[in-house]
Amino acid sequence: MPAPTSRRCARRLPCSPPGRGPHPGADARRTRGCSSPRSPPSSPSGRASSPPVRPSARLRRPARPARSASARPTTWFATPIGSWPSSSRRSGWCPTPVSPDPFVHLHVASGYSLQYGASHPHALVERAAEQEMDTLALTDRDGTYGAVRFVRAARRVGIRPVLGVDLALAPGGSGPAPAQRRTPVRGGAVREPADQRVTFLASGKAGWAALCRMVSSVHLAGERGRPVATVDLLAPHLGGGDVVVLLGPSSDLGSAATRRRDDLGLAAIAPWLEVLPRDNLVVELVSHRLGGRAGDWGPGTSPHAARMAGIARTAGVTTVLTNSVRYADRLDAPTVDVLDAARRLVPLGSSHLRDVGPGGSRGNAEGFLKSGKQMHEVAEEICRLAGLGDGEVEARRLLARTRVVADRCALDPRTDLGIGEVHFPEFALSDTRAPTADLALRGRCEAAIGARYGNGPMAVVWKRLDDELETIRILGYASYFLTVADVTDLIGRMGIRRAARGSGAGSLVNYLLAISGVDPIRHGLLMERFLSVRRASLPDIDVDVESARREEVYRAILDRYGGERCAAVSMMDTYRVRHAVRDVGAALGMPPGEIDAIAKAFPHIRARDARLALRDLPELRVTGLGDGELDTFFGLVERLDGLPRHIAMHPCGVLLSDDTLLDRTPVEASWAGFPMSQFDKDDVEELGLLKLDVLGIRMQSAMAHAVAEVERVDGVRLDLDDEAQVPFDDPTTYAMISSAKTLGVFQIESPGQRELVGKSGIESFDDIITDISLFRPGPVKSDMITPYLEVKQGWTTAHYLHDDLRPILEQTRGVVVFHEQVIEMIACFGGVSYAEGDERRRALGDTEGMATTRAWFFPRALAQGYDLALVEQVWKVLEAFASFGFCKAHAAAFALPTFQSAWLKAHWPAHFLSGVLTHDPGMYPKRLILDDARQFGVGVLGLDVNASAASYVVERGEREEAHAIRLSLTDVKGISGAEVARIVEARGGGPYVSLSDFFHRARVSRPVLERLVLAGGFDGVYAIGSGDQAVHRRGRVTRRDLLLQVAELDLLARSVDRTSRGRGRGLSSRRTPLPAAATATDAAARNSSDPAVRSGSEPTERHSRADGGVWARAAAQSRAARPVAAAESVQLTLRLGDEPGEPGERPSGLPEMTTLERMRAELEILGLDVSQHGITSYDPFLDALGVTRSRDLLRRRSRSELLVAGVKVATQTPPIKSGRRVVFLTLDDGTGPVDATFFEDAQGPYASTVFSSWLLVVRGELRRTGPRGVSLRATGAWELPALYTLWQRGRTDDEGLELVRAELATVREPAGDQPERRRVLVHTSGFQMSPYSDIKPAGDPAKDVARKLWHRSPGSPG
Repeated sequence: MPAPTSRRCARRLPCSPPGRGPHPGADARRTRGCSSPRSPPSSPSGRASSPPVRPSARLRRPARPARSASARPTTWFATPIGSWPSSSRRSGWCPTPVSPDPFVHLHVASGYSLQYGASHPHALVERAAEQEMDTLALTDRDGTYGAVRFVRAARRVGIRPVLGVDLALAPGGSGPAPAQRRTPVRGGAVREPADQRVTFLASGKAGWAALCRMVSSVHLAGERGRPVATVDLLAPHLGGGDVVVLLGPSSDLGSAATRRRDDLGLAAIAPWLEVLPRDNLVVELVSHRLGGRAGDWGPGTSPHAARMAGIARTAGVTTVLTNSVRYADRLDAPTVDVLDAARRLVPLGSSHLRDVGPGGSRGNAEGFLKSGKQMHEVAEEICRLAGLGDGEVEARRLLARTRVVADRCALDPRTDLGIGEVHFPEFALSDTRAPTADLALRGRCEAAIGARYGNGPMAVVWKRLDDELETIRILGYASYFLTVADVTDLIGRMGIRRAARGSGAGSLVNYLLAISGVDPIRHGLLMERFLSVRRASLPDIDVDVESARREEVYRAILDRYGGERCAAVSMMDTYRVRHAVRDVGAALGMPPGEIDAIAKAFPHIRARDARLALRDLPELRVTGLGDGELDTFFGLVERLDGLPRHIAMHPCGVLLSDDTLLDRTPVEASWAGFPMSQFDKDDVEELGLLKLDVLGIRMQSAMAHAVAEVERVDGVRLDLDDEAQVPFDDPTTYAMISSAKTLGVFQIESPGQRELVGKSGIESFDDIITDISLFRPGPVKSDMITPYLEVKQGWTTAHYLHDDLRPILEQTRGVVVFHEQVIEMIACFGGVSYAEGDERRRALGDTEGMATTRAWFFPRALAQGYDLALVEQVWKVLEAFASFGFCKAHAAAFALPTFQSAWLKAHWPAHFLSGVLTHDPGMYPKRLILDDARQFGVGVLGLDVNASAASYVVERGEREEAHAIRLSLTDVKGISGAEVARIVEARGGGPYVSLSDFFHRARVSRPVLERLVLAGGFDGVYAIGSGDQAVHRRGRVTRRDLLLQVAELDLLARSVDRTSRGRGRGLSSRRTPLPAAATATDAAARNSSDPAVRSGSEPTERHSRADGGVWARAAAQSRAARPVAAAESVQLTLRLGDEPGEPGERPSGLPEMTTLERMRAELEILGLDVSQHGITSYDPFLDALGVTRSRDLLRRRSRSELLVAGVKVATQTPPIKSGRRVVFLTLDDGTGPVDATFFEDAQGPYASTVFSSWLLVVRGELRRTGPRGVSLRATGAWELPALYTLWQRGRTDDEGLELVRAELATVREPAGDQPERRRVLVHTSGFQMSPYSDIKPAGDPAKDVARKLWHRSPGSPG
């Protein structure tokens, strides 16, 4: 019988190539005692390995041993025991017919086993490749989060992937999972439960589908974040024989072996044999060579593994050998100690970390990815202790069985996982009338032409539409466009503002389907930048919606498509430096205050850069953290870099697929109760799943709020999308933008953008598009901003290298700004289509592609008749641009809400800024927006319990045409949404007439009530005036009197509580049920025996298509705050005789708070200074010092040196073309913002002051850069209070000023030793960037912004 020719065979072990025995290096290593080309030798006891990290340990990362290029593990020859189904002989992908190291690790945890594994998937794959293995498994805990990344890494090096999951199993294995026992640990957190764990491996496509559905079932069955399986829950997914089960030392079988109870071990095996074929049940033998002393018998010891082998032999079950891998290299073992401590919320050395074994804390450093030779030694030891005869022979058989399981479970990325395929929702879900998706799409587009283009010339429109529809037909994407249109129509019917962004705005089809509101023909946008037959990536359309209603949109989409076809995309929160500092510090038992101070000292950078930042950044050098005493600490911090910490729902990604979605991705519940894929945005695109980005944009919510306020207050109905109401040629809007008064306006409010619009002057919608695109790395690097501004301001004329470039570059004054312009230039000079031009443009992004494109471009351009000198000049422009710049379609999509928000600010400033304050869409704190409102003539009204609402509202001022903004209740520190709702709803029974009336009707907590008093919420009720009045009316109540009344009311309420059997009316008894308790109450109602109760409960499933209630089961696990229920009735005003002017009013005679005390209380409680500006009390000193105010900067000469002062409102560290670090500082002095720039020469002495102080005096040189463009090149910064104190020391004002000027003249030395070299990140195109530049867009998460006094960008410490 001829030998099989297949490259992969499940029944035959690979062996050494013909004529070649084991590599001679293997025997040499055995003689020297070396067990790995990279790792130190193992000892039988394991005690010679790295010890676990202890709090007092001084760890130093040793240098890695040199790797031997010739070292290869030995091979073995054996006959597999047992037989496997024929499915194991599936054709697969394997790069070599034989492998020098046939051992396969079947139980491997990566960093995607959250806070358990210590190595990234690619590091594990690289380690396996070094060992010359051809197959490797990934079996992460509780999910398949890293599976796609693992497969990509394995494919790059030619390793076959095996995928599985390690799941917790309830004690006993069957029945419902028991309730978690809550053990308080460090503030009441829950310790990791000691559940049994079992590993499952997928075999083939059906096995992968079963594994995905199994993981989904386990996650959706219990408590969110604590997936615990039972055999009964797993049985439906195991019966098909496509999943292999591995019972290891952490299973019930392992527990029985620990107790030396073979009978219990056989009983633990029995339930599994009832639900899956015997050939699919495998016993996993693991030895980390723990112990070595008489009596050591626990998991991880060789005797324990030997007893498990004996039990398996008695039961007739196959055994395999694994190493329960947690890290790639032995040197990574200390990282596991930190992760174990962080996961269990205990310091190192705690009793909670004494459960040593493969599934618990490490007892040595043997849990790494060992070579086949090292595993062979372990196999021999286990077989010898198990009494299986010849240990060498039995070890080979054990390793052979391990190989057989691996061959059976090795997966093909395309055939089994579907990588490279595309899955769209069924066409019937979007349109049931048309016979095909292509005809349905054409019909919808043609029907919309009349509404979009009227009766004008249609030749261009029809030609463009035919071309786009043909491209879509060829690619088979018609159902994609119909699905996106279906979703946007759904959002529109809900009355929610929406807008498309991204390159999809360049498609006429999207415009006709009302997905996008930007006309691509009018603005010269290219479909090919978005979609063409030459683009391999899926089309990507982003839809912006109101952030306040984003979850409402998600629920509607899930209702429409069901949990079987729809899920949210996840994302991994990974360790960066601040996270790592906190977890390492807690693990080492450091004081919490010290940990917090160290963490906040760093900007938001990678953990791996911690010690480099201590060397490079002046604000860190001054702290002394880098003096070497904490070197061990920061070494552990850097080891955590990039490891996943926890999973969260992506802020915008939604998956839409056909009914096989759950066969290709496991889902679990997000925090808010949405079904969420375990894969991130890159993974789902690799799997060919349609990802629709539904982004919650706070500016959309702000504009919706403004429109609603205009109608409520002024009775005017606005439609921002109606060009008749909001014309694109409105001169008032463009004048406001050109004056740089764009705080709060979408996309153009940052210091750099305000300077740019002030320089250039905005005159048209196309100018907005260009301005947004100019503020990008490409134009900055290629220095295109300067020539653009020179031409626009008339200082020079536009220069075109050739007349053929004039129509391409005319809009941007002869400079290249857009991707589309590069495409057109390549198409023009290369004589190719736009589709190929875009393909060549994308190739410019790397060095190899740049060289290839150059070699292609020159012959093509010369063949078109262009001169060599011209071609070289054109190529220099293309080369400088590279793949940077901005997509014009994207810029046009951004420009629409930019213009709309600017129009609202120009015409309805109070209404617009009330929306900005309510939804906070920008990068600046609310206090600056309030100050900007004052500059626009808008009044600011204080907090009032009878007028303030849950949002900022507009009220009419004293004059008919004037408006004012009333502060919001939600800004009060510590107030809940339920308390805000009760305050507003109770007013329906009449206004509050006294503090006691409010106390009984609004029912807020005592701390919140005290803050309302201090913030002035009752000033209107009691007619309390300013605290700085020269004469106060006797017998009137003050804020201090009201604070005494709050204490008395609370004391009375508490006494009533103590004497009342039921719930009293005091503050202490008012408790809101937790979300989990409310969910349980809902579940009880749905299962009530009373039909009336059942009929009144909320249905469990919102969509009939969803299989098994995926959407409902995820929603039941929501931990988000439940929406506040509207009150069914309200209490009328309670007049208790203590109203102002009544006999019950009892003033105590305490003085009123001064204006300064009020301002401090407002800053503490509201994060706002309403009574007076924070810098007002320093005005006499600043005037004496000669400080220039913001409103006067345009009157000062360019290059003059001056002083400015103000309240810090923002710091940024944006990337610039030189690659150096630059700090942008924005101050507010009460007359407007002042922008100062600190370059590296000024950062050394002053960076610490800039980042750590709130009130600042800055010296600098004024730069005039255009009609309204002005900024300050800073040369120094000082704390304003310190200078003010110095001024007051003088016996006279002049003497004080001399002291201050002497301090300003003192030359500061840079902190610490200056680094010899500066780190720079260099892109393949040559673009340089500081590693400490901001990598995220400006602005804070909504949850973080309420009471921040200034904005810190990611590159700013603090």
